[in-house]
Amino acid sequence: MKDFGSKVHAFGKALMMPISVIAAAGIFLGVAAAMQNPAITGEAFAQLKTPQLIIGFIRQIAAALFANLPLFFAVASAIGLAKAEKPTAAFAAVIGFIAMHVGVSATLAAKGLTAATTTADALQKAGMDQTTAMMTSAEYIPMLGIFTYNMSVLGGVIAGLITVALHNRFYTQQLPTAISFFGGRRFVPIVTVVVLPLVGVLLATLWPTIGAGIAWVGELIGKSGQYGAFLYGTFERILIPTGLHHILNETVRFTPIGGIATVDNQSIVGALNIFNAALTHPGSIPDDIVRSATRFLAQGKIPVMMFGLPAAALAIYHCARPEHKQRVKALVLAGALTSFTTGITEPLEFCFIFVSPLLYILHALLSGLSFMLMSVMQLMIGNVQGGAIDLVVFGILGGSKTQWWWSIALGAVYAPLYYYSFRFIIRRMQVETPGRESAEVDTAAPVAADERTKVIISGLGGESNIEDVDCCFTRLRVRVKDMKEVVDQTLMTTGANGVNRVNEHDVQVIYGPQVEKIANEVKTALGIS
Repeated sequence: MKDFGSKVHAFGKALMMPISVIAAAGIFLGVAAAMQNPAITGEAFAQLKTPQLIIGFIRQIAAALFANLPLFFAVASAIGLAKAEKPTAAFAAVIGFIAMHVGVSATLAAKGLTAATTTADALQKAGMDQTTAMMTSAEYIPMLGIFTYNMSVLGGVIAGLITVALHNRFYTQQLPTAISFFGGRRFVPIVTVVVLPLVGVLLATLWPTIGAGIAWVGELIGKSGQYGAFLYGTFERILIPTGLHHILNETVRFTPIGGIATVDNQSIVGALNIFNAALTHPGSIPDDIVRSATRFLAQGKIPVMMFGLPAAALAIYHCARPEHKQRVKALVLAGALTSFTTGITEPLEFCFIFVSPLLYILHALLSGLSFMLMSVMQLMIGNVQGGAIDLVVFGILGGSKTQWWWSIALGAVYAPLYYYSFRFIIRRMQVETPGRESAEVDTAAPVAADERTKVIISGLGGESNIEDVDCCFTRLRVRVKDMKEVVDQTLMTTGANGVNRVNEHDVQVIYGPQVEKIANEVKTALGIS
């Protein structure tokens, strides 16, 4: 069970690879969409041929990335869960993804379902009414030139997980001498080609039932309106310490639970997919459907990330003891700026979520309330982060229809609400936020930058105690042999904002956006490629 928990965390971390690319692509797409909007740039700019060609080129690149998200998730899942030989796992995942969809396509063809027979016109001629025909036709898509079910990123994840299971089982497989060349890592793509088409055949049989079940859950959440947004926003924050919020996010962003729309007779599933499709195909999706999708996206985070948490950081600073204020100022200022600009919040959240369950629950409830209120106010701001970048690119540059000003209005309420509630709870309940630690707690000065790597390794129990090192957006993720050898206070002197012991072998050290540099330095010191 503990090993399963470790794999779930590894899977959640793996999902961040495609998301980081898509988040950046989404920003470029948002800027491009704004620059092609005559209401923002004027009619004269819209008529300039060369700039519009360049902007159109950017939109085509972004659209291609979004269209191939399932493949990216297949590769990311395989890389994240491969025990070793990760490049082989990634290569096999591409093969497995294609082979699986070939299996699906062959099964559909055996049932008489092809690209030609599933067009809306063909289905209407077969006796379906127009609405049913269009909805049925949208269940199928061409994926890398293969006619298949529209399984979105879930299909990619299934292919990736099955491929990596085969990889971990067979990458050391030895074959008889006569065919030994095909053993080891070379055997993985071979066995993948054999197994994944059969998975596709099975999936083609089961998918209508699976898809109907997911659609039912999505419809249930859709009917819950703003209350569904409240539950999502609350539980997304509650899951932050576990790292499992990534899985909840991707479920809403890329499955029918986040909504369904139709563009050019193709079904678009998931909140983020719908929003990005609206950017790449202006006017193709009604604003009401886009708004229904964005209630799960950046708009609900903006009042919290840009206003609430920076105000909480100020309260933490004001509540620190005088002798510790300088140290705490550097800590919370960096966290507040990161939260305000990019929407990355863990450096601040880990200052209080482990020392005060009350502050943690209050923060989660206020986050859920923000999602609900932004839905009530009919905002239409997408993307994934929720910082100033998203507000400007997808709100202000998106024009008046995004109703972006309500996020600032709520932020103006959230700033004092967070500040005074945090300050009251910290002082009334003697919460040991940074700068208020017990006297016996070692608050040694931070180590110098050139000594940081050595101290991190020491805090993790030394080289002999470290099995694996990796990172996500904000966390150094380490697998250790003996958790008892990990010393939190030593790690905290290296600039960490918190230490999260996931299980008896996995520990996460929260550093913020600079974590990738730190992870590379640790890997280099340990000789880990």
